[in-house]
Amino acid sequence: MKETSVLCLLFLILLLSSTTNQARLTVSPSSSQFFKGDFVSLSCEEDDSSAGWTLRTKNKITQCGDGWGRWSGSSCNITVYPWDSGVYWCESREGPISNMVNLTVTGGSVILQSPVLPVMEGDDVTLLCKTKTTPSNLPAAFYKDGSLIRKQPTGHMTIQHVSRSDEGLYKCDISGHGESPSSWITVTDKHTTTPPTTSTSPLVLSVLSCVGSVCVVVLLVLLVLLVRRCVHRKPEECDSAVIYSAVRTEDVSYEQTTIRARRPRVSTRAKCHRLLTEVVHQSNHWNPAAAL
Repeated sequence: MKETSVLCLLFLILLLSSTTNQARLTVSPSSSQFFKGDFVSLSCEEDDSSAGWTLRTKNKITQCGDGWGRWSGSSCNITVYPWDSGVYWCESREGPISNMVNLTVTGGSVILQSPVLPVMEGDDVTLLCKTKTTPSNLPAAFYKDGSLIRKQPTGHMTIQHVSRSDEGLYKCDISGHGESPSSWITVTDKHTTTPPTTSTSPLVLSVLSCVGSVCVVVLLVLLVLLVRRCVHRKPEECDSAVIYSAVRTEDVSYEQTTIRARRPRVSTRAKCHRLLTEVVHQSNHWNPAAAL
């Protein structure tokens, strides 16, 4: 049991010491939609460092500068194309990841510029419907979850003091130019403080898995030993034939002796002692005359 306690304590210490600071993925310009050929800057930043992080998207690690983008300080500058659409996040060698952002690159002529990160409840949010080749002050219609919410003559719409009810899927349409892709806008509770997200590295996860397996094996071994001890434990010798064989025949009367059933909660040792005492007592008070 002592070894088990030590292993479990080690498991807990490793779990508590395996948390790290969360990184942040920032996008510039801050938008979730881009035209094909637009210039976009992606940056992985942590509270104390911005080194050692790589971009990850579509279940593969994307190394900036390796045929995709170029480094500028701690940012990766890329020229985006439709195949670059997807979810992006930052990841280090130790495993922790950042927030995730969904970027859409279209070959069409209209996009909706909307916040790429969640917006705080109570803030103002401005949506801009723009075309690639013409001025971005054309009249536009804005939709939420497929329903028309407003038509604006200048191509932009401001939602004042957003609430959770404003969360949804937005798009816009400019007559004669087309419709933008849809983008989801997330609204977070202003009064909710979200603690920094922590994650565990693959190496630590492997160690924790190994330690956990050892703990389980030790517990199983202890359980097996305990069961074997109980199974192979010799029962108390308490058979009535054994007790009577210890007494000489000439010392025992031949009258009928009734042994009552075991009373509740009487141990085997106590029953044996009481039965033996009864037999010895009768043999000491045997009267031959009474027997005749």
